[in-house]
Amino acid sequence: MFCLCGRGELRSLGGGMRRFLFILAFAVSVRAHDTWLQPERFAATPGAMLEFGLTSADGFNGPDTAIKPERVAAVRGRLAGDTLAMTVPVAGEKALRFSATLPRPGVAVIGVELKPRVLELEPDKIELYFREIHADESLRAVWTAGPEPRRWRESYVKNAKTFVRVGEPAADDRAWAQPMGLRLEIVPERDTTTLGAGDNLPVRVLRGGGPLAGFTIAFVSAGETREHVAVTDEDGRARATLDVRGAWLVHGTDLRRATAPEWEWESDFTTMVVEVH
Repeated sequence: MFCLCGRGELRSLGGGMRRFLFILAFAVSVRAHDTWLQPERFAATPGAMLEFGLTSADGFNGPDTAIKPERVAAVRGRLAGDTLAMTVPVAGEKALRFSATLPRPGVAVIGVELKPRVLELEPDKIELYFREIHADESLRAVWTAGPEPRRWRESYVKNAKTFVRVGEPAADDRAWAQPMGLRLEIVPERDTTTLGAGDNLPVRVLRGGGPLAGFTIAFVSAGETREHVAVTDEDGRARATLDVRGAWLVHGTDLRRATAPEWEWESDFTTMVVEVH
């Protein structure tokens, strides 16, 4: 066991323990790549105002680090085929907060796209990063084949979406199946607001509106580390069985060589949060 100490306490530790805590802190910083959007509840009555939180954390264990309002590039909402107005984001302690009034029955879909940021990593941290994003061997080969001294500068964009069931949606309400226009987006191929434990969730992954083949996507339930991992087919489709109740995070990272000379890599992160009854 160990405890997280204050700075003064850390200085009083031996060199070996200081190194251990430094490595641990870096591992957490690399793992804290998932940013997701989650409603305060996944079902509401027509006319209710509902709050949504945008947060980043090390694992899907609840909100941890609030996204700054100035990082938001776009917020999109839709309910029963109509545009859903969202409030101006408000910074909270652990999540950036949005609200929306849900005026009619239907499935509400909310999507957020953040502005690009640049990440720089030391070469000896790359393998850990590859493992966390489920990178394939071709990306490792590109990295190791690069000329020395190798440098890792990555421009990345984060995308997130979630769903809320409002009252009793019409039988032909398929708002949940329509893309929100995010740069990298997971689109469910069944109504996520009706998922039960043991159900299969088929999804389609789109990049720039087109299907993304060969993309690794992971499904993990709240509080768990075990992931169901799948790779999209030529039509961008994948599926997994969601075997426990509660919130689930569906996520993936599209990492590729950069087309701009300012950095070596570029990526899009995407997440989707759903509830299993």
